[in-house]
Amino acid sequence: MDDEQQRPDHGPLAGFTVGVTAARRADELGALLQRRGAAVLHAPALRIVPLADDSELLAATEQLIDQAPDVVVATTAIGFRGWVEAADGWGLGEALLERLRSVELLARGPKVKGAVRAAGLTERWSPSSESMAEVLDRLLEEGVDGRRIAVQLHGEPLPGFVEALRAGGAEVVGVPVYRWLPPEDLGPVDRLLDAAVSRGVDALTFTSAPAAASLLNRAEQRGLLPALLTALGHDVLPACVGPVTALPLQAHGVDTVQPERFRLGPLVQLLCQELPARARALPIAGHRLEIRGHAVLVDDELRPVPPAGMALLRTLSRRPGWVVPRAELLRALPGAGRDEHAVETAMARLRTALGAPKLIQTVVKRGYRLALDPAADAKYADA
Repeated sequence: MDDEQQRPDHGPLAGFTVGVTAARRADELGALLQRRGAAVLHAPALRIVPLADDSELLAATEQLIDQAPDVVVATTAIGFRGWVEAADGWGLGEALLERLRSVELLARGPKVKGAVRAAGLTERWSPSSESMAEVLDRLLEEGVDGRRIAVQLHGEPLPGFVEALRAGGAEVVGVPVYRWLPPEDLGPVDRLLDAAVSRGVDALTFTSAPAAASLLNRAEQRGLLPALLTALGHDVLPACVGPVTALPLQAHGVDTVQPERFRLGPLVQLLCQELPARARALPIAGHRLEIRGHAVLVDDELRPVPPAGMALLRTLSRRPGWVVPRAELLRALPGAGRDEHAVETAMARLRTALGAPKLIQTVVKRGYRLALDPAADAKYADA
């Protein structure tokens, strides 16, 4: 067993909380994050309409069987497989496959090509890049005027794809595989929104554009959209699996991070780089303090800290080495009211959690300060 498996709490994401908005493959993403030490807050921002119950997909399938298109574009492996399986369940499987054998079948990339061949079909062409832009270029070069083109949709927007085909004179028929609706239970989504707005999560992950749009819509319904956008712009890292997924966030002016390869593994690896790089590291009383979301690394030892203690520590770390008055610390405590005794109680718990009481000094009648190492004093005094 490797070291990461033995001590997952000391992985690169130890001390960070990551929100997962995915409905599909959420368990896989959550396991990847937890294996690297993250705490995971899962709230599916949407739900998938079961294919067997989807009357829109049934109607589109019957229409294509009755009126043959010239071209069918298969966009995702799971979507194509699901479409064929659903047609089987409706007793239309053979009719659909026969129809697909008679048309120009294009598969977007190697995975889709594998699904097409597993169904006993052969694609006419497939780009190695998995790029819908390359598929579009090929269609437009062939000429689409007067042609009937069916596009297997999978919940993701295809920016400009359908519009460009229609502008070229094509009739475009959408095959709505995996339509997504808001979740039936909004409680988990609301808890995730509250956590994001209050900085209770360090990152939000998005693996589909509909999930991002659904979360933003729910925030708007609750009057939390401005607060959510502020959080995503400053303290909560929005991480998207790819550029299409990021579109709803970018439409609201939110900059996102994305891996070079649009897969869950690279998305997690990106978080392993980005979150630790954003953590504040300080030389305090002969120790190295790295302040993470819900914990502190003291000389690389993970020390979980209660929320009130983290609020105090973050306030102190904004001016390391400087005295922070009790009144200012009191304002930082959530729901503390006006009793400065609450600061003393929370401070005592913070010192216990850190395991090194001398990290924070009490300055009588004034407040508290982080015991910044003398060699670092000049640097932070000039900051």
